[in-house]
Amino acid sequence: MKTLAFDGRMGASGDMLCAALLAAGADPAVLAPVEDALDVHYAVGSTTKAGIAATTVDVVIDGDTSAEADSHDHSHDHSHDHDDGHSHDHSHDHGHTHAEGHGPNRTYAEVVALVEDLDLPPAVERDALAVFRRLGEAEASVHGTDLDDTHFHEVGADDAIADVVGAVLLLDDLAVERVVTTPISAGGGTVEMSHGTYPVPAPAVAEIAAGADWSLRGGPVDRELLTPTGAALLAELADGVDALPPLDVDAVGYGAGDADVPDHPNVLRALVGDGDGGLRRESISVLETNVDDVSPEVLGSLQETLAEAGARDVSIVPTTMKKSRPGHLIKVVVDPADAHAVARRLAEETGTLGVREGSAGHRWIAERAFETATLELDGESHEVRVKIGADTDGRVYDVSAEYDDALAVARETDLSVREVLRRAEARVAESASSPE
Repeated sequence: MKTLAFDGRMGASGDMLCAALLAAGADPAVLAPVEDALDVHYAVGSTTKAGIAATTVDVVIDGDTSAEADSHDHSHDHSHDHDDGHSHDHSHDHGHTHAEGHGPNRTYAEVVALVEDLDLPPAVERDALAVFRRLGEAEASVHGTDLDDTHFHEVGADDAIADVVGAVLLLDDLAVERVVTTPISAGGGTVEMSHGTYPVPAPAVAEIAAGADWSLRGGPVDRELLTPTGAALLAELADGVDALPPLDVDAVGYGAGDADVPDHPNVLRALVGDGDGGLRRESISVLETNVDDVSPEVLGSLQETLAEAGARDVSIVPTTMKKSRPGHLIKVVVDPADAHAVARRLAEETGTLGVREGSAGHRWIAERAFETATLELDGESHEVRVKIGADTDGRVYDVSAEYDDALAVARETDLSVREVLRRAEARVAESASSPE
């Protein structure tokens, strides 16, 4: 499986993502639709960050040719001025005329219309619009407005549109099958806005991260490292991983950030290569407790009540406790972030006086999906859901029909449950193995 992996330890922004993708082998010619539609062009250059040679990308107003010769030693003072009273101005000390904030500041609906008019490939248009929706929903949540009433200012200007659409075009050109990122560093310290001083990550970044698959972490320096545009792109396009996955690396690219950070190369690294088709690694914690005085009704309800608190899986095993009393060992698989809440719920439901956290640090899991098998029996159509297990290369190794669906079909027909299960699984297995 051709995989693109980002190393997020120094955060990300739209221009860093574009630069990293170009450095990893994407063709800059695919950016032409954006340059043709907007009054901008992409200035691609090079720089060195803490000894690392890296690519730079600036979105520049058409007619300005000084960008290519710029050293890309940029300083940013963040702010965006909102008509709705929300203001976060950006001022930039650059040696040339950037498109930063250049062009009309648009509403969410205007940004959507502009992207739809760019005549992009369907998959690129879909992903770009999804990124802007994440940005719009984050702004609306922070400011307490409706999405349709949200005004994009900084992220609705020409440069931000060029960053978002450009990054999606470049990713499409790389033709990877999977995109992953390690935990993304937000930075630290504070950021100045017109409403006052806010901790990093900025409110919009925090909102976007809440809906992302990857993890957000602080540091390693006290400055803002993750922008809303960078966060929204990665939230839409990348799965989160704890560490770089096994790769036969074909290309490595570094996209430079603006600032020079002492002792840290301010770059976003992108690696492209073939990944092993295995199971997906997922961080977990395992909670355990022994009980000998919990009613069968309560034990039977734990699957549901603990799932509500965040449990991934619940097992209850009969065991023998002190004084040879019969009891039960309850084992619960949870995301580490949910361990405390699930342990509290487990104690409340069972009355146990203690919950242990086991030593398991991760589990290997299949890529899971459901398909519906339609069985034609006696002139009538019957549907049975079938769960599919596959590795990260998409190779299916297990199909399992849902028992409750099969039981319902068996009751309506003269077939046994086992025969319904067999037919549904065979139907989906045949579909999964057929060439596309």
